[in-house]
Parts: sequence; C-alpha cells; structure tokens
Amino acid sequence: MSQYQISQSVWRDFLARFGDGGTITATVTRVVPFGALVELPPGVPGLLPRPEPTTAAESGSPIEVRIASVDVEHRRVSVVPA
Repeated sequence: MSQYQISQSVWRDFLARFGDGGTITATVTRVVPFGALVELPPGVPGLLPRPEPTTAAESGSPIEVRIASVDVEHRRVSVVPA
C-alpha cells in the first residue's frame, strides 16, 4: 500500500469519525498572522482562521474546536471554536 493510500485512508477515517460539525480537542501547533494551525487526531492538520481565535492561543495548548469543513481531496480542515 502506498503512502498516498494510507494518507487518504486516514483522512477518510477522520471524516467518518468527526465529519462536518463534529467537536474535537485539537492542539495548537503554531500561531500565524492569519490564525492558528492545529493538529487534530490522528495527525490531521487544521486551520482556525482569524478572527476566530478569540482566546490567546499558544503553541502546544489544547483547544476545543468544531469541524467547519473537511476537504479530503485537498487535505484541508477548517475549524471554529466549539
């Protein structure tokens, strides 16, 4: 099985488990000018765009988020505060 197939499987599993609108605890990996990059289990990255981060998000801190949208094809997840 190729790395691409494994990655696609992880993304499809994530979508099946959480889907649009699901709530999850994410870990802030980096704060950037356009928002905060977060890691969603199992290693799926997400974006909490500005002005969404209403609390002072710090790298390494947990944050409760709601899945706003998932784009499996482009491997993108957008989240908002839960």
